[in-house]
Amino acid sequence: IPAGTIIIRRKRRFIGSTSNQPISDIMHKVTLILLAAITLSSCSSTQLVYLSVKEPAPVSIPSYIKNIGVINRTQPTSTSNKIIDKIDRALSLEGKNLDKDGAAASIEGLTTELEKDGKFNEVKALDPPGLKTVGLDVFPASLSWDEVARICSENKMDALFALEVFDTDSKLSYAANPVNINVPVVGNVPGIEHQANMLTIVKTGWRIYDPSGKNILDEYAMSRQLSFSGKGINPVAAASAIMNRNEAVKEVANQAGQAYAMRIIPFWIRVNRDYYVRGTNNFVIAKRKAQTGNWDEAGKLWEKETSSSDRKVAGRACYNMAIISEINGNLDAAIKWAQRSYENYNNKLALHYVNILKNRQIKDDIVQNQTAQ
Repeated sequence: IPAGTIIIRRKRRFIGSTSNQPISDIMHKVTLILLAAITLSSCSSTQLVYLSVKEPAPVSIPSYIKNIGVINRTQPTSTSNKIIDKIDRALSLEGKNLDKDGAAASIEGLTTELEKDGKFNEVKALDPPGLKTVGLDVFPASLSWDEVARICSENKMDALFALEVFDTDSKLSYAANPVNINVPVVGNVPGIEHQANMLTIVKTGWRIYDPSGKNILDEYAMSRQLSFSGKGINPVAAASAIMNRNEAVKEVANQAGQAYAMRIIPFWIRVNRDYYVRGTNNFVIAKRKAQTGNWDEAGKLWEKETSSSDRKVAGRACYNMAIISEINGNLDAAIKWAQRSYENYNNKLALHYVNILKNRQIKDDIVQNQTAQ
């Protein structure tokens, strides 16, 4: 398809610059080029295989951390900050307990997800007194290490996950649209329908405190959006239809807590690899076996060709043996086969594959450390 797109563009430029050439000749040339492109595509010496590989989590938690305390620092405590917070609620159309309930839902989402992962012995939401914050949507100064140590010691925890920021910011927009209103006895009469649209942004910010090493292991902010719409016979009625959004905000806040837990949990991604399907009859047969999922039998056929007197065939076979080794989870063997393919037979694809495999090996070591109990 991309080749076809390029051809079409070239055709247009060609017509514009050679107005006296018959269109039939141009179309004939275009058809020949398309057929050539299709033939080359169908004769490709490689195909793709898709694998699921585990990626390390963005944040590594030291193995000595077994008990986790989760705290909420988002409630403003000083008088001046309470005043600022009230102004913020009024300007952003927040409900009375919207931020408070949302923060609690976010804490719940995080603790539930961490418990589900099973990496830690205990995950517990804590409510220590005296935590201060500026409120709104900015990170406060980090807790002192004395305070972190005190909270951990009193609750027998090894580290703290702190919700440092929770804020909802809402923006309203109005539209007035002409409609027909059905009035009893009178019938349809022209009128105006008011529509209110609200965009609510839910912002969260987290820190992880490790008192043993006096390290902040992570500081991360995220935001999610919610859209609401309401209609009414006047702007007030339209707006009132969308004011009761607490449950939706709580659900999104809970999801934000779950999403943050994912920063310490390794995850799976899908990757693709090229493997050779042409060279000898064994490659053709192995291709069919691979297409049915019979990779072990395909590997036996490729292994036979690794001793071929044809250097190109042997290089391809060694490369494919690296592929089957990776599929079977043996990265050491995969690297050796890929190195042999490049070093002995100058297979260029194998050199790139060696680097991919070495990078994956490094990531696998990190994953092993992150999942160690």
